[in-house]
Amino acid sequence: MKHLPNILTAGRLVLTLFMFLALAAVAGGVPWVSDQLTPDMQFSLERWAFWAFVVAAVTDFFDGWLARKLDAESLWGAILDPIGDKVLVCGAVLGLMALNAQPQVALPAALILFREFTVSALREVAAGKGVRLPVTMLAKWKTTLQLTALTAELLVACWAAFDLPADPAVQGPFTVFAHGLLWLAAIVTIWTGAQYWEAARKALTED
Repeated sequence: MKHLPNILTAGRLVLTLFMFLALAAVAGGVPWVSDQLTPDMQFSLERWAFWAFVVAAVTDFFDGWLARKLDAESLWGAILDPIGDKVLVCGAVLGLMALNAQPQVALPAALILFREFTVSALREVAAGKGVRLPVTMLAKWKTTLQLTALTAELLVACWAAFDLPADPAVQGPFTVFAHGLLWLAAIVTIWTGAQYWEAARKALTED
């Protein structure tokens, strides 16, 4: 049972890879596969990709919770968990871009990716100097907000695959809601990045 948290984390990485490949295939980016897809197969892949993302996002909560519950926190878990989070977010963003998501998605998505890569590099440099940057509570909520917003955006991108009503009175408000949620996630993401940057600056200056 003590290996279950790490198994869930590894499963999240596998699901993320499947999700991205499925969306890339639908978008025409997988050689020898995309050309063979019928419209029904494309819709099916979009649905599978969406649910793969949802399941992967749920494991993000349970692996950490189980690790604490089972007293199974490990070095590998500490390494894989943040990697799994970032790969999942980046995979979803790239999948959305592959599907030619609406232009309103590009800027907040780019801000999220910019922050994630910047903070990862900052952590690596700080660790080399012996400075540890613990995850803040706001950063944990940031991840939840990112995953929720990306779930909504994936649903917008795969709207037809789920045979949802094409009525602008339904699709329009939900699309606005998804875009607003993504912008909120981007703002919180940048804010937490600034917090990490300031914490690292103070620690390295004192050192």
